[in-house]
Amino acid sequence: MDESHLQGIPLFDQLSNRERREVAQLADEIDLAEGTALVRQGEFSYEFFVIKDGTASVERDGEHVAELGPGDFLGEMGIVTGASRNASVTATTPLCVIVMSEQGLRSVSRAHPEVAEKIREAVRERMQGLSS
Repeated sequence: MDESHLQGIPLFDQLSNRERREVAQLADEIDLAEGTALVRQGEFSYEFFVIKDGTASVERDGEHVAELGPGDFLGEMGIVTGASRNASVTATTPLCVIVMSEQGLRSVSRAHPEVAEKIREAVRERMQGLSS
């Protein structure tokens, strides 16, 4: 994937062009149709997603809990904690996402700790929200 596809995505904003190029080599951009399930609650986490365009609905135990849009990311909790997915996410419009494997995300975390810290902070916030 070309690094220009990562420009304008808040998670990658602080990276230089060279760093974005490195991250882009570990990621793919995919288009999904409305209604496509990105992740299902209870499944194991193998990928991390960043929404580039479109929206998605988050459901936990059959209840709607959030809407996601451009710049939002998902799938990090299972990769970081090793737990199964705690929610299902379904595209509510055609969706363009950046997807990275667990191994790719770990490589990015080692090479770019500032991106990893942003992801860890999101995990902490989501874990607090789950326990409230």
